[in-house]
Amino acid sequence: MHAFAWARCLAAAITLFFVPWTARCLGAAQAADTGRVPNVVVSIAPIHSLAAMAMAGIGRPQLLLSKGASPHAYALKPSDARALARAHVVVWVGPALEGSLAKPLETLAGGAEKLTLLTRPGLILHASRRGGVWKLGGGAEDGHGHSHAEPGDGHGARRGVDPHIWLDPRNGILIVEEIARTLARIDGANGARYAANAVRARRQLTGLDRELTAKLRPVSRAPYLVFHDAYRYFEERYGLSPVGSVVMSADRRPGIKRIQEIRARLAESRAVCIFTEPQFSPAIVATLVEGTGASRGVLDPLGVGLRPGPGMYPALLRGLAASLIDCLGGSRPRP
Repeated sequence: MHAFAWARCLAAAITLFFVPWTARCLGAAQAADTGRVPNVVVSIAPIHSLAAMAMAGIGRPQLLLSKGASPHAYALKPSDARALARAHVVVWVGPALEGSLAKPLETLAGGAEKLTLLTRPGLILHASRRGGVWKLGGGAEDGHGHSHAEPGDGHGARRGVDPHIWLDPRNGILIVEEIARTLARIDGANGARYAANAVRARRQLTGLDRELTAKLRPVSRAPYLVFHDAYRYFEERYGLSPVGSVVMSADRRPGIKRIQEIRARLAESRAVCIFTEPQFSPAIVATLVEGTGASRGVLDPLGVGLRPGPGMYPALLRGLAASLIDCLGGSRPRP
C-alpha cells in the first residue's frame, strides 16, 4: 500500500462527504501491486482512440464526454462521476480545452494519476490565433510556427497554446507513446505489450501521415474559411491555406459587424469554401456565402459521427482530408 496515494484518495472521499468511494481509492492505490489492468478514463474521443491503441489486447479505456458534447463546457453525469472515482489514470488535454473538468478531476479523481497532455515534453505546439481573419496561409497576429513558452495556467499548461494537439499525427504518435509508458509503469506485468502497441501505432500513424501529405498536396493552396479556429495543427502539418474563422469562439455567435467582416474576407481572399461543423447550425454559413459563389463543406475535429475505438483516430484524420478535398478540389477559384 502506498501511503501517499492512499492519503490523497482518503482526502477526496472525505471532501465528498456521503459518497462511499474510499474503497475505490484503496483500489486505485493498490492497482500496481495487484497486477490489475488500470482503469483508464479519457476525456474526448480522439484521445480515447489513441489510448485504445496503447491498450489494444490488454484492456479498454472509458470515454468520458458523450458523443457531440462540447469539451469546453460539459456537465458531468452521475455515471461520469463514478468513472472518475474508479479511475487509476485519467487522460485529458488540459484546462485550455476541457476547462469544466479541472475541478472534478481534483475532487472526484483524487487518487488517479492525471496525464495532462499539454504539459508533455516533445509535443509540437502552436499558438492560438487571434482576430479571426488571418493572412493567406493561416497566419495571424501571432504568426506561424510553434508557440513560445508562456506562464502556466495553474495546471502546468502554457497560456495561449492551441489545445487541438491531436490533429497533427506526429503528436498522435507521441500521445500513444506517453500513454503506453504511463500504463507500463503502473501495470508492469503488461509493460512489454504496451510497448509493442506503441511501436505498432507509430508505424500505422507514420503511414497515415504520408498518405495524407500526398492526398492534400493538390488542394494545399486553395483558400478557405473555417467555422472556428480548431484546425491549425492539421493545416500547418499539410501546408493548407485557411484565411479566417467565422466565430472568434466556438461558444459565441458572430454579430452583424463580424458577419460583414467575414463576407469582405470571402471576397478579398477569393475563398472557394467555407466549412461548418456538425455541432453547429449551418444557417449562419448560408448567410455568409449567399451571393459569393463560395461552396460549403463540413469539418469535424472531434469525430462526432465516428465509432469510438482504436480505428476512430485514423478515420477522423482521413475524414478531415476527404472533406477538404471534396470542397476545395471540386470548386473553382472565383474570378
